[in-house]
Amino acid sequence: EQPYSIFPKWQRMLYVYVASLAAFASPVSSSIYYPAMLTLARDLDTSLTHISLTITTYLIFQGVSPTIVGGLSDRIGRRPAYFLCFTLFIAANIGLALQTSFVALLILRCVQSCGSSGTTSLSSATVSDVATRQQRGSYVGLAALGSSMGPALGPLIGGLLNQFLGWRAIFWFLTIYGGVMLLVYVLFMPETCRNIVGNGSLPPQRWNRPLIAFFKSRKSTSTEPELSSSERSSKKRPGILSSIPIIVEKESFLIMFFGGIVYAGYMIIITGLPQQLASTYHFDSVQVGLCYLPIGFGPLLIRPVIGRIMDANFRRHARKAGAEIVENRQQDIDGFPIERARLEISLACVYLSSAAVIPYGWVMTLEHPPLPAILVCLFINGLCTSAAFQPLAALIIDINPDRAAVSAAAFNFVRCLLGAAGVAIVNLMLDSLGRGWTGTLIAFVWVGMSVCWWAVIAFGPRWRKEKKAKR
Repeated sequence: EQPYSIFPKWQRMLYVYVASLAAFASPVSSSIYYPAMLTLARDLDTSLTHISLTITTYLIFQGVSPTIVGGLSDRIGRRPAYFLCFTLFIAANIGLALQTSFVALLILRCVQSCGSSGTTSLSSATVSDVATRQQRGSYVGLAALGSSMGPALGPLIGGLLNQFLGWRAIFWFLTIYGGVMLLVYVLFMPETCRNIVGNGSLPPQRWNRPLIAFFKSRKSTSTEPELSSSERSSKKRPGILSSIPIIVEKESFLIMFFGGIVYAGYMIIITGLPQQLASTYHFDSVQVGLCYLPIGFGPLLIRPVIGRIMDANFRRHARKAGAEIVENRQQDIDGFPIERARLEISLACVYLSSAAVIPYGWVMTLEHPPLPAILVCLFINGLCTSAAFQPLAALIIDINPDRAAVSAAAFNFVRCLLGAAGVAIVNLMLDSLGRGWTGTLIAFVWVGMSVCWWAVIAFGPRWRKEKKAKR
């Protein structure tokens, strides 16, 4: 039997790590923006509500774009998809740095989102390309490192740049970052898409090879055979909009829908934070950025831990099911409770996060709220919410192994659409309910709607079997 991937472990880890750094583009482009919201509203002569609208539209396009990019990458490869993403990202950031009106800001933020958001589904797809199910916990943790660093470093970088160089420097910083990542993929990163290169043993198209491969081939006298287009297309590949059928499947929908509800609550918390800190403590943009650090460092610390817990829990359920685990061989999950192995971790994290949201909301209602208590609640919320999403990312790929990028894009679509709805109503909720009841409502919705995941644990294996029989 062929190994799942011919790449040695250090190369697989390196490819996932670089994909993780590329995925940094999406969360950092969103979070780096928060400390500058008040400054942008003043300089562009508009309201904070209008500036919040640019976050809502960013999230909408953050959900829509990966559905196209994911399908495209499963058809023509990860590298071309990365080229498209970073080219759009760089162009949008140059425009954002030079624009002088709210309308231009709104439109270019949408383009920026289209460029950056595809990198998250490509990161998950890279994990599926090189890692088996039993290894996936650790690899997903590594792939999510960039997404974790975004919320941690974005507000701090944004606050510093806005305070000392002005808000335009934020977009020049993102332009430079995008250029560096594009150069890395052009020069060094090989194609990993299994529809193109299999387990890495098939050569990609000549135009889809890193420049370093051309330099090596010039020194070598042997020529590598290239598959014809008919041979390469013999295996059916997902279409560009293949994520839509995934969303309407019972199991996938329930997983994604409640994941989106959790994300919407999380977005309500972090989007409303700058205004609350400014009105309560009269913080400037640097101080606001510093207060986001606990939200980001929680995920940064928990990612590798949750990865190990996921792998250990997978092995525990494999032993109970009498399944043998073989290194670098894909684990068959027919008759295996993969839903329970993943979701029992996510559910525990959501319940812990709910317990932290309620005191956070009520502490913020005090006349002089203690800042350490707020930061601790934010740390716990960021840590637990991030930990809940890591097994979800693995589960979505586990149950859709041949459609890794589009399944990750489908989850991203549902998550971001519900997140955008949360951002759209954050000011309304805070004004009408107050900070305390807003936090309480978020927690109760999370706990109540968790029945979606319990249903997946109970009926998921049967639904998988029915889906396989239909195919």
